[in-house]
Amino acid sequence: MFRKLLFITILFLCFKADAYAYFDFNPNCVRAYKCILSLRLPEARELINKEKAQHPKNSIYLLIDNYYDFYYLLTTENKDEFEKLRKNKDTRISLLESEDERSPYYNFSMAQIYLQWAFLESRFANYTSAGWAINKAYRLLQDNTKKFPAFLPDNIPLGVINVLLGSLPGGALKSVLGFFGIKGDTQVGIKMLETTSATIKSSVYAYHYDELVYYLTYIQTNVANDPDAYQKMLKLTAAEDNASSLFKTYIIAYVSLRTGHSNEVIELLENRPPDYQPYPYLDYMLAIAKMNRQDSDANNYFNKFLKDYNGVDYIKDAYLHLGWQCLLDGDMRRYQAFLQLVKNRGYLYNDKDKQALDEANDAPANPYLLRSRLLCDGGFYTKALAIVLSKTPNDFSLARDKIEYYYRIGRIYDSMDNDDEAIIYYQKAIAIGKTSTYHYAASSAIRIGMIYEQRKDFARARNAYQMLSGFSTKQFKNSLEQKAKDGLARIGAPSN
Repeated sequence: MFRKLLFITILFLCFKADAYAYFDFNPNCVRAYKCILSLRLPEARELINKEKAQHPKNSIYLLIDNYYDFYYLLTTENKDEFEKLRKNKDTRISLLESEDERSPYYNFSMAQIYLQWAFLESRFANYTSAGWAINKAYRLLQDNTKKFPAFLPDNIPLGVINVLLGSLPGGALKSVLGFFGIKGDTQVGIKMLETTSATIKSSVYAYHYDELVYYLTYIQTNVANDPDAYQKMLKLTAAEDNASSLFKTYIIAYVSLRTGHSNEVIELLENRPPDYQPYPYLDYMLAIAKMNRQDSDANNYFNKFLKDYNGVDYIKDAYLHLGWQCLLDGDMRRYQAFLQLVKNRGYLYNDKDKQALDEANDAPANPYLLRSRLLCDGGFYTKALAIVLSKTPNDFSLARDKIEYYYRIGRIYDSMDNDDEAIIYYQKAIAIGKTSTYHYAASSAIRIGMIYEQRKDFARARNAYQMLSGFSTKQFKNSLEQKAKDGLARIGAPSN
């Protein structure tokens, strides 16, 4: 009887082990994954289909299939396609839940699928769904790090979630995440990503490096406001195969645009690799860079973006920029016509579009300040400074423009690393603007705090960050308050 039971048990275990699917990031899967990250999506689809046919029990294809949907929707931002593809999440999760949980890719794959769909849900303001998915991803990754502490890929989504939870400004998504009781730490997340970037490239998980670079460079630029973000990006993306990846082209161009390197953006995007996944956002970035440089053909690229794009973001902002060009040219009739398009077309999912609508409902921007702003954003600081210094505060009739005048000069000096002059003008903006609802005084306080933080003068940095509690700012209020909170956390000071 004992021998019979033992035989049945062995048969059962053998059958169960054989019935398990498995997780094998084999060379074909690595190629498919890399093709997706490079935005060679048709080639990736062929490789995924090949893997399904040759190794139907290799559950890694479910994860790579999700990457395909994720990057397809990132590049198109098409809401109809999003609604059509979102059902794939539950199907893939259901299939993965029955697979081999002895693999580190078991929890990791489900966590990545949850996290990728959380990002997509949040883009379309589905914050409850996004918060729920982030919570699921976070719990799965925490469990995975306990079971497989040497599994480096976990650090990528875990780092991203820590940054997200630690730096998210107040709003619907933060409220949902607060309900689940999960908290993150921005600095812990950044450190996790930076440390992993130095080790994963020489590990057996090196194929995850490019994805890590995407998240890390975005966070250094947008969240941490790292003054060395551009140089760090160049170091992280330094490789011979950059020219073969449209997504690396995007990463380099994005950070360059955000850090005042419009010449580099234009050179890169005018010579970007052809025959890849259509990505109209690159034309939008090229248009911004060209307008910053005051190129005469900037409008062509805004119009190309609006013609080719079927998504929901940056439409209002593109029309606003077309209106700005008319304003700079003195054509007020066409300027007003574009403002009507800002009001009537596009969506309000994105902060840039919300800002565009606010500007369309406000008094027109002052052309001198606008031109100076664009040149400064592009990295053309000497020209920007010359334009704004050709005026005095008395040349501006609106209180808003007087405050911006001081802020704009401070911002230019700040960008030129003339910190002492920057502080003087930021303080002038604060003195006349702290009771204004516009962002200039609050932004000035944040910039002063960052300057003193870099100087390691933490007492003055703390005072600057804490100033915001006494301001009347409504414009970008949540974002600015979060930046102040992050600054105080970095220097170890309590927030008000």
